[in-house]
Amino acid sequence: MKQLHRRDLFAWSVFNEERDLDFHSYVWVREGGNVVIDPLPMSPHDHAHLQRLGGVAFIVITNSDHCRAAELLASHTGAKVYGPAAEQDTFPIICSRWLYDGDEIVAGLHAYELQGSKTPGELALLLEHTTLITGDLIRCHLGGELCMLPDAKLADRKLAIQSVKRIASLPGIQAVLTGDGWPLFAHGSEALHHLARSL
Repeated sequence: MKQLHRRDLFAWSVFNEERDLDFHSYVWVREGGNVVIDPLPMSPHDHAHLQRLGGVAFIVITNSDHCRAAELLASHTGAKVYGPAAEQDTFPIICSRWLYDGDEIVAGLHAYELQGSKTPGELALLLEHTTLITGDLIRCHLGGELCMLPDAKLADRKLAIQSVKRIASLPGIQAVLTGDGWPLFAHGSEALHHLARSL
């Protein structure tokens, strides 16, 4: 796995040829159990690295299209799986907890519901007020510049724009770790404000 902008954050990625961009999964290493977000299938190398970091206690899925290899990882590790509450009636895998807007998932990690994306109540996660982790709605196809999911994929563009602007209004965001596309390790608030103004 790759070391990110913090010593306690790691990622592994898969290049998607259809979209010409990377898909990412993230690991937050913490006392009390590591958190994995939107896990892709893992190579033996990455799985061994995860074990050296202490394994995984919690798996957070931002939306049903990002279940990816969560069920397999949970079955191998016993990790608890958390998913977006707005999808609980149709979610494709079993979750131990459903996350609502404003929930503190574990100490220092908060959930924000985004409306209008391709799935109901997609989650964005804010780590210790400075690192935003996104699923599908907020992405980065061009290095250094955030964008929104294309209109054709949105359930409601107006609600999606409102959600992006709400996230952009959160103070102190330094990094934006996208599920799809390039991560931004600095000037996160500026990039979010630029995206919000462009919509």
